[in-house]
Amino acid sequence: MEHVKKIVVIGGSAAGPKAAARARRLDENAEVIIIQKDPDLSMASCGYPYYVGGVFDNRNQLLCTPTGVVRDPTFYMNAKKIKALTRTEAIGIDRASKKVSCRDLGDGREFDVEYDKLIIATGSKPRMPPIPGIELDGITTLQSMKDADYLRKVRDEGNVKKAVVVGGGLIGMETCEALHLAGIEITVIEMLPQVLTFLDWQLAKVLEGHVKDYAAIVITDSSVSEFLGNDGKLTGVKLSNGTELPCELAVVATGVVPNSELAKKAGLLLGDRRGILIDEYMQTSDPDIYAIGDCVEAVQKQTGKRIHAPWGDLANLQGRVAGENAVLGNSVKHPGAIQTGICKVFDFSAGSTGLSERAAIKEGFGVTSVLTSGPDKPGFMGGKLLINKMVAEKDTGRVLGFQCIGPGDVSKQVSQAAVAIMGGLTVEDLVNADLPYAPPFTLAVDNLIMTAQVLQNKMRGLFTGITAEELKCKIDRCEDPYILDLRGPDEYEMMRLGIGETLIPLGALRKRLHEIPQDKEKEIVCYCKISLRGYEGARILMQNGWKNVKVLEGGIVAWPYPREK
Repeated sequence: MEHVKKIVVIGGSAAGPKAAARARRLDENAEVIIIQKDPDLSMASCGYPYYVGGVFDNRNQLLCTPTGVVRDPTFYMNAKKIKALTRTEAIGIDRASKKVSCRDLGDGREFDVEYDKLIIATGSKPRMPPIPGIELDGITTLQSMKDADYLRKVRDEGNVKKAVVVGGGLIGMETCEALHLAGIEITVIEMLPQVLTFLDWQLAKVLEGHVKDYAAIVITDSSVSEFLGNDGKLTGVKLSNGTELPCELAVVATGVVPNSELAKKAGLLLGDRRGILIDEYMQTSDPDIYAIGDCVEAVQKQTGKRIHAPWGDLANLQGRVAGENAVLGNSVKHPGAIQTGICKVFDFSAGSTGLSERAAIKEGFGVTSVLTSGPDKPGFMGGKLLINKMVAEKDTGRVLGFQCIGPGDVSKQVSQAAVAIMGGLTVEDLVNADLPYAPPFTLAVDNLIMTAQVLQNKMRGLFTGITAEELKCKIDRCEDPYILDLRGPDEYEMMRLGIGETLIPLGALRKRLHEIPQDKEKEIVCYCKISLRGYEGARILMQNGWKNVKVLEGGIVAWPYPREK
């Protein structure tokens, strides 16, 4: 009698069910079992903030297939012939006898499940800082369905008036929006100088300004030193500078760590970040055990270094690889991650792929970069603003990273850039990329192509850029550059920086060159709303003999500091 292969998956959130489903599709006869500690399966954890915020009300939508069927044990058995053991905890792995020890969380019964191939998908757990008072009632995370249910209950009851979100990362900012939608006054506390550290500083600060426009308070360069309470209930937080903020709710969103204790107990090798070490086949140090998702350390494709990359889409991709290899042997590989991510923050989106400029420099790359602004499609089609940053390797022009924020179609830009980075494309490759165009969808020259063209101009010496941060430092040091605003008078009256600029509309510049400082070595900074006219004005000045002309990258809309108007 032919041996029936037994494939056991520990973990039933994202990566585990994907691996189990892939294994089933490739082997109809295998015995496939999912062991899941929680009562739910295939939870759309990235949807938790939107359930909490009331974007949708049916909790089951977090558990459904695209056709609306809840993914419960009955669904898995009937549709996929996969046995899903929910409310069942894997408490040990006997690698010698190839058994998983389990405990039924309902009746406490313990039993063993044999395997031929084991896939560990135990996910991650919240990083809980050792802050006094963290055990108080009213302090939570947003990591599980239980957390989402709790915060949704808070929203529906409407008794909480003030909340603090500890951490300005992706989950923290999404939670900020969700609680704001519930009518709660929000303060975000971030110990680093900026929120969303996958962005470089300027884009993060522009986004922070947008958050503040929604009446959410953002405090950076600060941390919570103590949670304050009365009768076991949260009443406020104390900051590192001694400031006390009253609140009835605190959401701790200071990141996650791999949930790898089961693997460690079984003697599997872990990395420096406590994630399970895997190779390109998703295979652990035991050839019969694979590991996937948030519990592993992936390889950063561009640097070759190991990282913890807790992304839902990455978990699914890894699950597909592990499920196939568990059935067919090591036949497919996962190439590594470039850390592509995106989140919605009120009316803005923020996305990034590859290396930020800060990260690329830290990794030893020689880099060049540019920041641009512009609409995502023509104004007559309701175009919305995008602010883009492209980072490239200085010598080769290979694109290393791309960031994009704004109310426009950020997702498309970041997706295109991710494919370019995965393919090793250069700036020169992108300037003539043949992308689809029609006014309802994009500009004739898409933002990604436009950003590549601007970076190409910069690399060829057709202009010298200056960042907002660099210009602000010059002003603060009283270096007195000549600052030239090339917009029209109406635009100037509606919005202006107020940093000592001189207004000369681009159309009048050639006739008014005599008004420009005649010292041809004088530093001149040109800009407009998005710095397209700033670039054109700079070219005029450069070709008329001025030698120290710069363009403010991104223009006024990318200025991260307060404006006069």
